Amino acid sequence: MQIPLAYVKFPEVQLHQHYGHKLRGYFGNLFKEKSPLLHNHYDDGRLRYAYPLVQYKVIDNVPMLVGFGEGSELLIELFTRIKRLELGNFVVNIYSKNLKRKIYEPEISKENFNRYKFKSLWMGLNQNNFKKFSLLLPGDEQTLFLSNILVGNILSFFKGVGYKAEGKISALPKVEAKTTMFKNNKMTAFSGEFYTNAVLPDYAGLGKSVSRGFGTIKSF
Repeated sequence: MQIPLAYVKFPEVQLHQHYGHKLRGYFGNLFKEKSPLLHNHYDDGRLRYAYPLVQYKVIDNVPMLVGFGEGSELLIELFTRIKRLELGNFVVNIYSKNLKRKIYEPEISKENFNRYKFKSLWMGLNQNNFKKFSLLLPGDEQTLFLSNILVGNILSFFKGVGYKAEGKISALPKVEAKTTMFKNNKMTAFSGEFYTNAVLPDYAGLGKSVSRGFGTIKSF
């Protein structure tokens, strides 16, 4: 199976990572007539409960838009119409932008493990499983718990891009808990890396709030 990917970068713009949600708000509003894939809301206000096929990120201080499948086609179509960024008090005209297209072939290997780094914090825990996680002993118990969540995140990604996973997915996180602010609330998220037998594309997001840039991965 071949899945088209599109990456749009603005190399001359420098932003803090927390601007990811403002990128989503800006482009989702700017092109709101085009597709619910840009903001994950339908015209009647209902939420689109599926893996986001367009994601907004700030990676190494550079703003980036990533599209998967239909989302990639949408970014390619809109690329020439992106003239400026208006992110609250930050307004800048865009004179330099890059579009990169790739083909991704999802796979679950029977032998090889791949190593990925979280380029942004991974929000693997929600309110319910955070309580369960906090009751576990640090070390193997918590690692196994997070492993199962990570496998679920990978399965959600595969489902979102239309790939029916065949075979058992394994994942081993090597992460450190961090505290971050999300919608004015303190949340526990994780930095670090993981190993998995799943083949994943660079700059895909795993976990919660991937459309805002959380859980962005890159292979070593």
